Amino acid sequence: MASGKVYFIGGGPGDPELLTLKAKRLMETADMVIYADSLVHPSIVEFARPGAQVHGSKTLNLGQIMELTLQAVKEGKTVARIQSGDPSIYGAMLEQMRVLEREGVDYEIIPGVSSAFAAAARLKVELTVPEVSQTVILTRVEGRVSMPPGEELSSLASHGSTLVLFLSITRMPRIVRELRAAGYPKDTPVAVAYRVGWPDEQIIRGTLADISPKVRAAKLTLQALILVGKALDPALRQPVTSLGEGTEVATSHLYSETYTHRYRLGKGRSRAKKEPVPAASRDGD
Repeated sequence: MASGKVYFIGGGPGDPELLTLKAKRLMETADMVIYADSLVHPSIVEFARPGAQVHGSKTLNLGQIMELTLQAVKEGKTVARIQSGDPSIYGAMLEQMRVLEREGVDYEIIPGVSSAFAAAARLKVELTVPEVSQTVILTRVEGRVSMPPGEELSSLASHGSTLVLFLSITRMPRIVRELRAAGYPKDTPVAVAYRVGWPDEQIIRGTLADISPKVRAAKLTLQALILVGKALDPALRQPVTSLGEGTEVATSHLYSETYTHRYRLGKGRSRAKKEPVPAASRDGD
């Protein structure tokens, strides 16, 4: 096999400005671009250099995609395989990597912005709120593709954490039933994000009590993400003073003036010469 290389590139949720700088650079230099044209916004492939071969993959099967890829690599070319969102989440990338491994082809994965995090940004929510939810489960409900044992929605829902459901919008009534049966209250906030970052983006907010008819009225059947959990409650963004006198609101320790960590002494604390000090974590604890 010649010295060509394949890059699996996260194309993000749709907005071309959410591409990473590395993704853009590689697209601008690739000899061939193969992109999921049913999911990746067409403006993204405009970054392909003049003269590059550009192929949409929505009508191609795995064999056809890999035939294009391997032929290009054999000719010493660079291939940019553009996947929607981040390729590590429902990216159908593993079967492609197996072929490249078998053929001894060099490849690299370039992460992208998942629609899960683009939706959270659009909703202005933090998915991990102290004392509300510190766990996010990314999953789907069973349909034509079965779920491994123990990953049924009813089982995952028993944790009561923040849920992000991919590829499941046509099963909204069933989702509501299973979440309610698992213990989620009927007033649990729910948001549906359709094609975040596209011109026809649509956001539907509700609760488990009313989200099903709202989704039905919107006639959404594809490319919609479902987010569920108390962390989605818009009231969490309200200033503490507006929540009433004496209201206690949990916050992250990281910036608290009373919390001591490696880089800062908490208010009213003194640091002994050899006193061990907790390290500030990178993720906000």
